Amino acid sequence: MPGFAKRAEREVHRGHVISTAVGTFVAPDGSEFDRDIVHHPGAVSVVPLHDDGTVILVKQYRAAIDADLLEIPAGKRDVEGEDPQVTAARELAEEVGMTAATLELLAEFYNSPGFCDEHSFVYLARGLVATAMSRDGVEEQSMEIVHVALDDVPRMIAAAEITDAKTIIGLAMTRERLGRVP
Repeated sequence: MPGFAKRAEREVHRGHVISTAVGTFVAPDGSEFDRDIVHHPGAVSVVPLHDDGTVILVKQYRAAIDADLLEIPAGKRDVEGEDPQVTAARELAEEVGMTAATLELLAEFYNSPGFCDEHSFVYLARGLVATAMSRDGVEEQSMEIVHVALDDVPRMIAAAEITDAKTIIGLAMTRERLGRVP
């Protein structure tokens, strides 16, 4: 029996960051169905880890949920053809004013594959050195830098102080890499 197949796609909206479409697909039984699809350029995020076991997070307003979130530094892959590691280094400098001696890929994941093709990369940054910040956008201009002990992360996740998925993934992978699990 054949698998699923995409027949067609019709763009519905093109915005600054995302576009939306309606895709037509064929199921293994031959029936056709439509699905709403959000196209996103992808994203990177970075866990900036100091030698003392603290990480740098940002508290940033997120309009989609009308609330501030505590997150690892992150950004869109909005430069055509740019390597994700280069994007991660740029975002680290722009958002928290740090460069890293090493950037290690921790994980790749799809954020919400039920409707969106956003593909994300999360890196661990070590050997941090201060550099100039270059924040872009209204939300970034107002975000706050927060230093958190990596050992406090499980409690903060359990208490819903950290609820952002990329942040949970990045911090959990960092703890695992350092042998601090659970």
